[in-house]
Amino acid sequence: MRITIDALPLLFRSAGVKNYLYYWIRHLHCMPGADVRLFPFLGEAASLDHRKALAGPVAAFFRLGLFFLMNRMPAAFSQPWFPATDVFHSTRILNPPRRAKLTATVYDLTCWLLPDAHLPSNVAFEKRFADTIWKRADGLIAISESSRNDAVRLLGIPQEKIEVIYPGIPEAYFSVDARDVDRVRAGLGLYRPYLLYVGTVEPRKNVDLLLDAYAALGSSFADEFDLAIAGSYGWASEATMRRLQSSPPNVRYLGYVPEGDLPALFSGAAAFVYPSLYEGFGFPVAQAMAAGVPVVTSGVSSLPEITGSAAVLVDPRSQAELRGAIETVLTSPSLRERLSAEGPIRARRFSWPDGARRSLEFFARVVSGPR
Repeated sequence: MRITIDALPLLFRSAGVKNYLYYWIRHLHCMPGADVRLFPFLGEAASLDHRKALAGPVAAFFRLGLFFLMNRMPAAFSQPWFPATDVFHSTRILNPPRRAKLTATVYDLTCWLLPDAHLPSNVAFEKRFADTIWKRADGLIAISESSRNDAVRLLGIPQEKIEVIYPGIPEAYFSVDARDVDRVRAGLGLYRPYLLYVGTVEPRKNVDLLLDAYAALGSSFADEFDLAIAGSYGWASEATMRRLQSSPPNVRYLGYVPEGDLPALFSGAAAFVYPSLYEGFGFPVAQAMAAGVPVVTSGVSSLPEITGSAAVLVDPRSQAELRGAIETVLTSPSLRERLSAEGPIRARRFSWPDGARRSLEFFARVVSGPR
């Protein structure tokens, strides 16, 4: 079966969708019977770096230019550029090949639920993509029940058209060498116990509430635990970045941490705190659970679905509730022990090989469906 995946997000500076595509495609390549091709004319990505495209700058410029033209020219212009394929899986292309079955992934519906957390241009594109691709697709993959339910409720897409296939967690997060933890901590200057946040710094991730809650813990906690924040700056984060770069007491802004160092960074943390306002899946939360780190996160969107009982859930609008949950985790050895034990068990539900296998079965059903 020939599967062509629109892999344009691999050319962007991004995090969640790029992470998903990178690992999903790599594991699809390993599936017997899957002839996977990446559009526009991308080979297999060798490494993952969220700061840059998985292609040279000239190659990326050409491909992004082609994408720009294909989404703005009449549909007939785009057709000669597509390879012959049985399935076309779109992520950004609005004029997909006409003779292939059309599929796509529903990541989240933040542009409908939290439009102020995005640029107006992004909101407009996502709504156009939903009308042009999601609503006419032969089948859709949702990365959580939460995302599927939102698509059904907000867009009226039939539930039976959407299959939930969870992303996976790389094996490296489940078995971290203590020597790697020491190396990464020394390289980042993390010499004291630390609370950890990993994610893009942008309004939806709610980093300002985390900073407020940490400051409200008081000196008895701050003198023992630093707050380490890892992640690149995102949209509308200027005020938050100024706050981080002003060196608040015991707050360590680490910036971008390479993908290969993240398992050790997670594993070395006393707790992982992630008060996001909405997640389609929540990769950092699942990664922290896999590493056996106690998790405090939001009780909204997909996060209760992903964590089950393996995390402490809070109202992401309440500083007092977040502060109280952090205090509880830090002062309760029995709670930390339970969360550390349950986290990896829960995270084992999210397997890239299983997700790739189920995706291939999904594609086969779509291809064999009515024309």
